[in-house]
Amino acid sequence: MTAEATLGRIREYMVGPTRFMNLLSCFELGIVDAVRDNPGATTTDIGATVGVKPDAVQQLLFLLVKEGFVAHDETTGGYTLDALADVPDKDLRRPLEFMDKIKVTVLRQLFYLSESVRTGTLVGLKKLYDFDGDLYAAMGRHEDLRVSWSRLMDSVTERIDPWFFSNIDVPAGARVLDLAGNTGLGAIHTYKYKQSPNLRVTTFDLPDKEEACLRNFREHGLAEQCSFIGGDVFDEVPQGFDVVLIKHFLNMWDKDDVFRILHNVQRSLAVGGQVHILVPIHSEDIKDSCTVDYYPAFFLGCATAQGGPQKMSTFQRWLEECGFTLTGSIAQKPADLPPDALPLQGIISAKKTA
Repeated sequence: MTAEATLGRIREYMVGPTRFMNLLSCFELGIVDAVRDNPGATTTDIGATVGVKPDAVQQLLFLLVKEGFVAHDETTGGYTLDALADVPDKDLRRPLEFMDKIKVTVLRQLFYLSESVRTGTLVGLKKLYDFDGDLYAAMGRHEDLRVSWSRLMDSVTERIDPWFFSNIDVPAGARVLDLAGNTGLGAIHTYKYKQSPNLRVTTFDLPDKEEACLRNFREHGLAEQCSFIGGDVFDEVPQGFDVVLIKHFLNMWDKDDVFRILHNVQRSLAVGGQVHILVPIHSEDIKDSCTVDYYPAFFLGCATAQGGPQKMSTFQRWLEECGFTLTGSIAQKPADLPPDALPLQGIISAKKTA
């Protein structure tokens, strides 16, 4: 790459935050909806509809016209949807949910990314919310963080779980532990997709999740099939289970903590017990990875001040080093994902054989 090309690439990073908020604001303010509902509307029309000065509408729409999302008729001054007209609402909700989550849980906090990396703490959460701890604990106290995060994660779980459960083995009648299972949606999906006589699924998470978890079980008619155990995965993992599921969790921690978790899981299982891990992964060729564009900064600056995805080969090696025998692995194919998809998910399965 020439010096000129390198500087041009850097320019794209310079304007990243402004492009992001310009686009998102056009949705938040209702500008895109106003154009959709009234094709040919002028900035005066749009401004009157959304309660914004026409001059500001014009400024925000410059970028959308440049990118081809919206078209502008220079003669009439009217705006119509261009590329956005071809995107179904259900597909458009995916990136908008992710963008809202980035705005609420990432954008402000990343102002302090360098300080967070230096100190190994989430400086942004402390500065903005006067909170010591990680994002997941902060969501228990701050509604704005919880609502934005939960909305996205519930929709991600709905999309990814059918693929996950179609690619793992849960023996009939097994006792399944959903590690760090939050408020029970993963346990509910385990029963839904792997239902068999005498199947029992238990959510294991911090004690403050119990009330919401049990309520979810009751609302889904699974109070007898699903249960909750409170505890800390770094202390110990409950024993007496045939299968342990670890979904969207190992990537939150550095190697030392991942090993602590895996060693505790290994000790909790009887010989022959299975573990199935679902994690966002980097492509083996890092230059092909979209995951690196987002997750390292997110985890280091906004989520846990550590962790981040690894290549699947790295997670496989870590499992073996913690005493497991690999039984299978599969990664999503980028070609099968929506073009707006950010994380590439991988499944690694293993057994305790000794």
